[in-house]
Amino acid sequence: MEHLDLAKASTDGGGGGNLVLILDYGSQYTHLITRRIRQLSVFSLCISGTSSLSSIAELKPRVVILSGGPHSVHVDGAPSFPDGFLQYAEENGVYILGICYGMQLIVQKLGGEVAIGEKQEYGKMDISVEQEECGLYGPEAACGTQTVWMSHGDEVVKLPEGFTVVARSLQGSAAAIENHSRRFYGLQYHPEVTHSPQGMETLQHFLFDVCGVTADWKLQDVLEEEIKVIKGMVGPDEHVICALSGGVDSAVAATLVHKAIGDRLHCVFVDNGLLRYKERERVVSTFKSDLHLPVTCIDASDQFLSKLRGVKDPECKRKIIGREFISIFDDFAHELEKKMGKKPAFLVQGTLYPDVIESCPPPGSGRTHSHTIKSHHNVGGLPKDMKLKLIEPLKLLFKDEVRKLGSILNVPESFLKRHPFPGPGLAVRVLGDVTEGNALEILRQVDEIFIQSIKDAGLYDSIWQAFAVFLPVQSVGVQGDQRTHSHVVVLRAITSEDGMTADWYYFDHKFLVDVVRKICNNVRGVNRVCQDITSKPPATVEWE
Repeated sequence: MEHLDLAKASTDGGGGGNLVLILDYGSQYTHLITRRIRQLSVFSLCISGTSSLSSIAELKPRVVILSGGPHSVHVDGAPSFPDGFLQYAEENGVYILGICYGMQLIVQKLGGEVAIGEKQEYGKMDISVEQEECGLYGPEAACGTQTVWMSHGDEVVKLPEGFTVVARSLQGSAAAIENHSRRFYGLQYHPEVTHSPQGMETLQHFLFDVCGVTADWKLQDVLEEEIKVIKGMVGPDEHVICALSGGVDSAVAATLVHKAIGDRLHCVFVDNGLLRYKERERVVSTFKSDLHLPVTCIDASDQFLSKLRGVKDPECKRKIIGREFISIFDDFAHELEKKMGKKPAFLVQGTLYPDVIESCPPPGSGRTHSHTIKSHHNVGGLPKDMKLKLIEPLKLLFKDEVRKLGSILNVPESFLKRHPFPGPGLAVRVLGDVTEGNALEILRQVDEIFIQSIKDAGLYDSIWQAFAVFLPVQSVGVQGDQRTHSHVVVLRAITSEDGMTADWYYFDHKFLVDVVRKICNNVRGVNRVCQDITSKPPATVEWE
């Protein structure tokens, strides 16, 4: 799925001529640029750095930001913007900001020179702003120093004609450059990360004071535009199926579509045998009592687990789950056709922007866009011959934005605060074959104890996501004065804003002692509990 398709569907409602477009060259921080700009109430989109000129021009961006990336501009095959892009920008008054690799790309393409740096710069470093008046820094930053986050091995050794250095690192390399008259700007560091404390001020000054961007993007506008799009897509006598997972995303998507088309929406909740402890009972009750959505519950656990038996590869598991979901939705559509005389043609899913970003391959790999971290069953696992057309009203939003949108739609706060749960369910939390032994039941019990302990301690709302993982290994232990050879589980809890980056949550020592004791005393077959204290990156949130 290409970002361009998503962008086309949203530009009119999101910002049009006020759009900030990010061309992605593979930096792990690219998504943060998108989010930081949205935090300034400016609509931003991220598409592949190797997108065609026509696809970029079609979006009519006010500003284009070239992201960082792991490549070197002077290596054959390094990804780049399309031919004619810089000329297009100048002729149409588009402002260009290159960040890290993006800055080096501008320099190289305009006749400057980039070379391997004598002293590579990584991590926190101080820079000195040398100009009193410039486009990248406001008066309060002029001729001062600030701490920034560097991550580059190459450096600019010769500027293109007309460019000036407006800030340097303490080692003397160009940290910020610009050609104000041609509207080209470059930062050798990452202003979007929190490790650059004044980075947001720099972006704010650049966008508002230099580029003349207006802070006019609101989620209420997104809601109204999506309702308009759905009404235009779904005919007045057409029906729609919505796949409810029990999570925030599908609930908000369902509520939004219900607002647009009313009772022509038919919600279905599938028990795939990969749900958490008593998840089906709890979720269906919430949908009916709080969200007032009509829900049909289908128990397909045997169908899913039989297809997953013996499968260990995570991507295979995801694709099997995706196929089975679609098969069930097709059958459900046939049943509705018998009742109504018309077969539903659409399927609603709560796909988010991070799902799409993380399901695309890297520039410079022969494919397009950023590195594929994982495939989601609602992005990469759908069969090509799927008969239902997709409606994904949240596909341009981050998780925190979905929660805000849900609040506008009056989705109960208790539901909006639920921790994320992956579409493939416990299939990606039982490493290896999910049907082996009683792994799923053990994991459900461990997870329930962990989450309930977090709630009892009043920590649930302080944590972005918490869950347990079942490992396909056994360890030696001693329980009841007897030697045991039992299972190992891992507890993971993270803090995050959108799930794209995350830090592990630091529990009090006593809390962990109590949780481990409860698990080992109450869950038969577990004799060792570990804690995952890895951030993202380098790890992902889920283990598979």
